[in-house]
Amino acid sequence: MTAATMDPPRSAPLGRLLGAELRWVLRRPRTLVMLGLFAVVPVLISIGVAVAAERGPGLIGAIGGNGLVLPVAAMILSLALLLPLAVAMAAADAIAGESAHGTLRGLLLSPVGRLRLVGMKAFGVLVVATLATAVIAVVGVLAGLIVVGGAEGQLVTLSGTAVGLGEALARVALVAAWVVGQLAAIGAIALAVSSVTEHPLVVLASVLGGLIVFGVLAAIPALDWLQPWLLTSGWTAGADALRDPVPLGGMIESSLRALCYVAVGAGLTTYRMLRRDA
Repeated sequence: MTAATMDPPRSAPLGRLLGAELRWVLRRPRTLVMLGLFAVVPVLISIGVAVAAERGPGLIGAIGGNGLVLPVAAMILSLALLLPLAVAMAAADAIAGESAHGTLRGLLLSPVGRLRLVGMKAFGVLVVATLATAVIAVVGVLAGLIVVGGAEGQLVTLSGTAVGLGEALARVALVAAWVVGQLAAIGAIALAVSSVTEHPLVVLASVLGGLIVFGVLAAIPALDWLQPWLLTSGWTAGADALRDPVPLGGMIESSLRALCYVAVGAGLTTYRMLRRDA
């Protein structure tokens, strides 16, 4: 059979590609170690609250005797640095890491299709974000009920009312979904940076440096007009889930802002990967 009569290579099914990416992500020792460290975060907070003689201010102080606050507090605290670091690491390995190890060329030449390749890598980063957030949420609920105590199985809101266990878990799930949305925005930007470099550390430095710059800009009163454009604006909105009734405005606004970052990051990544030489 001559080359002219050979059938063109077929693309692998999308489900198989996503499954392969999922296995690749979950088999990496770094991912497993990272998830283990995230499981320790709410445990350490619960132990600190349990042995503290007095309640502190803010969300940490609200955990005392009210353990169902713990998962929400742990997720919001981790969103400041730890969770973005995990997502940035995943995005750095997804493209820049593959390029550094020489395996990206094979993927670009394979019949996967470049759009599907971008989707695979985005899926892997989203899996890391979801698993990291879920670990903090689940371990936080267990540590809060076992170590701190759950106010007779109820959640005492910051408004002073009490809600049952089912509604409390629904609020924790709401915050977890909101956190994953914020991390998706970070992952999209990190993938865009990862697509233009062969050095994973550049991705980490860019993402963490950007978050630091956003924090500095948000702290300058004269630059209040920048607040609607900064991804980190509204990252404390998750605490609104602990109020009664729940004010959703802050979480919706920050989610829409994150969606804009996702669109920009995805567009830049796709543009770069479609034009990248194999």
